[in-house]
Amino acid sequence: MNGKKGSMEISIPCATTKVMKQHDIEANGDQKSGKKGGGGESFSFRAWMWRVWEFTKEDSNRVKFAFKVGLAVLLVSLLILFRAPYEVFGTNIIWSILTVAIMFEYTVGATFNRGFNRALGSLLAGVLAISVAQVALRSGRVAEPIIIGISIFIVGAVTSFMKLWPSLVPYEYGFRVILFTYCLIVVSGYRMSMGNPMRTAMDRLYSIAIGGFVAVFVNVLVFPIWAGELLHKELVNNFNSVADSLEECVRKYLADDGTEHPEFSKTVMDEFPDEPAYRKCRSTLNSSAKLESLAVSAKWEPPHGRFRHFFYPWSEYVKVAAVLRYCAYEVMALHGVLHSEIQAPYNLRITFQSEIKEASSQAAELVRSLGQDISNMKRTTMTSLLKRVHSSTEKLQRAIDIHSYLLTSSFDPPDSNNISKPLPKLTQTLSSTFSDLQNQLQAVQLDRTTSLEKNQSTQQQTAEPYHELMRKQSRRLHYSWPPRQVDAFEDDGSAGSDFLPRMKAFESTAALSLATFTSLLIEFVARLDHLVEAVDELSKMAKF
Repeated sequence: MNGKKGSMEISIPCATTKVMKQHDIEANGDQKSGKKGGGGESFSFRAWMWRVWEFTKEDSNRVKFAFKVGLAVLLVSLLILFRAPYEVFGTNIIWSILTVAIMFEYTVGATFNRGFNRALGSLLAGVLAISVAQVALRSGRVAEPIIIGISIFIVGAVTSFMKLWPSLVPYEYGFRVILFTYCLIVVSGYRMSMGNPMRTAMDRLYSIAIGGFVAVFVNVLVFPIWAGELLHKELVNNFNSVADSLEECVRKYLADDGTEHPEFSKTVMDEFPDEPAYRKCRSTLNSSAKLESLAVSAKWEPPHGRFRHFFYPWSEYVKVAAVLRYCAYEVMALHGVLHSEIQAPYNLRITFQSEIKEASSQAAELVRSLGQDISNMKRTTMTSLLKRVHSSTEKLQRAIDIHSYLLTSSFDPPDSNNISKPLPKLTQTLSSTFSDLQNQLQAVQLDRTTSLEKNQSTQQQTAEPYHELMRKQSRRLHYSWPPRQVDAFEDDGSAGSDFLPRMKAFESTAALSLATFTSLLIEFVARLDHLVEAVDELSKMAKF
């Protein structure tokens, strides 16, 4: 209170003040922990070690890869530490260490791919350098540097242009190797070898071959990390992520009564800590580049493990992943409806609860079964499961069609005394015979006619209960569309003839949110047919 009657002063701390206070609290906590632990540096070191431990626990192959790189570099370094090989190759043996550092990749297939580009590029650069050097030597001391300079310009321009060609992009590293290998051989041969580039080129090619052999030997024989195995596991995980995200989204949509919603900033930034399956599904949509890279690397690998025949159809894995992402887009759209500003009333959502749950659970089960077949490399028929999915979806479609009057503004609002009570279950009203359906439709039409006549006779008595109904609904949802509270209409003096049409429009728009959710779920089921066909084609080509 500021001393004046009827006035109040509220002190709201700004965001900067909150951040500064939080920073002070963290600083005081660090000082206290530093005193207990012997200083702030020891605490930060322990935190850093904990982060390293968590990073290694996510994927143990990271530790194996680091160990293999260290071992390979050690083996080629012994050629320099021992006198005998150093006297044979001289300083050119350094190229073997450079080759291991550049050529050693995370997976075996990527190492073979990089090694092929390295070997072919070094060979072409060596042959070209020797040829140009011989021509330059026979041209005399004056023309020799001119010829070498022009050749360096031409090689640099041609290789840089060719690596940008779309069909040659996979061999971009090979063109890079040609460029720097050619330049180093020609220039160093001209200055250091007294006009003898042949010996320089041969020694460096031998050193590169030794480094490449050591890199391949260590990567294949010591804790091998196969790109094909990683691709196989990644695809199976994507199937499970999509199924889990679908079930999670439907469960939250049916359980959300509108009392709790994330802030708009968190919704925009995709911060949903209580939805881990959603984050996995989002990573599935961003995994196309990773899967394509693993597929390219897997093509270079020899038969291994469960993949025992040549020319394994790794490209089919990429196609299946593309169809799966095609289905995951619908799950992301469902998630968008879940967190949208316009929401259907809770009692209307639970009216279709059993049909929505059955359709989503059957669809998620089908997706998991497909992923399980790929994981086990077994081919099973999905006809019965696919029929159950279609049957549950058709049941949901019939429910929406028969009770479509619930999704229109012409549907009379329920009594405000019964607003907390859900509408009757659709499973109790649906009938399997055409005659029963006709009787139900006639009863619905009769009820609507009776209620319309009742509204015309008692319009003044109905306006106020409907006003109270929409007030409760708006306050329960914490938002409205347009984004104005019911009290705002009262302040504008529009509670008369203009108020009811606006509330009708809001009610109709909010109810159509449920129709959007169900149509997206039905579209997801329709896309599952393409996914089943893609998995079936993969099982045939891979000989599951």
